[in-house]
Amino acid sequence: MNKQEILDKIKNGLIVSCQALEDEPLHSSYIMSRMAFAAMEGGACGIRANSVEDIREIKKTVSLPVIGIIKTVFDDSDVYITSTAEDVEKLIECKADVIAIDATDRLRHGKKTLDEIFIPLREKYPEAVFMADCSCFEDGEHALKIGFDILGTTLAGYTEKTKGRELPDFELMSRFANELGATVIAEGGIWTPEQLKKAFECGAHAAVIGTAITRPREITKRFVNAIK
Repeated sequence: MNKQEILDKIKNGLIVSCQALEDEPLHSSYIMSRMAFAAMEGGACGIRANSVEDIREIKKTVSLPVIGIIKTVFDDSDVYITSTAEDVEKLIECKADVIAIDATDRLRHGKKTLDEIFIPLREKYPEAVFMADCSCFEDGEHALKIGFDILGTTLAGYTEKTKGRELPDFELMSRFANELGATVIAEGGIWTPEQLKKAFECGAHAAVIGTAITRPREITKRFVNAIK
């Protein structure tokens, strides 16, 4: 699929994030592929997935566009979402339809800046579709300037300078869409159908929901905490 075909397929739709890290009970590429299949049957327009192994299994199972990431924790950086050029190369190789990258201004592994990592990749892969995982308006503004195709609100509230921000960050969604004219994927803190509807009213092109759908441990905790 080319960029326009991908954007058309996800327009006004729900993307389900199917991820389970090593310390989570559902950690398994097979389980994530079945989770993705269930999401597709439920009407999802796309899947967000972590790791080459999971993406390959999911793409065997569903025909939906896949937003691919690789999460890696480093000692020298707080950036962990697709933070190296090598990660992007791996996602290109496994045919992720969209590649999401941390687009904050934080230094990544090896003290490299976003521009040092991304600009050569943008030039090398002009046809690839890149999504900027942003935390604030300035992140999105800069991401568009250097060639990202999509802005996500993924990291709002998850960085030091945005800590404590109320989620979902509807204001950020609206500013990205209306002030920057960007293709926006609303992501982060969406728990209810009402919040999802509001995200689209703010101008989102599509929205991602993960924890509220695909992480039963966290869903259970939320209900248990409500009755304590």
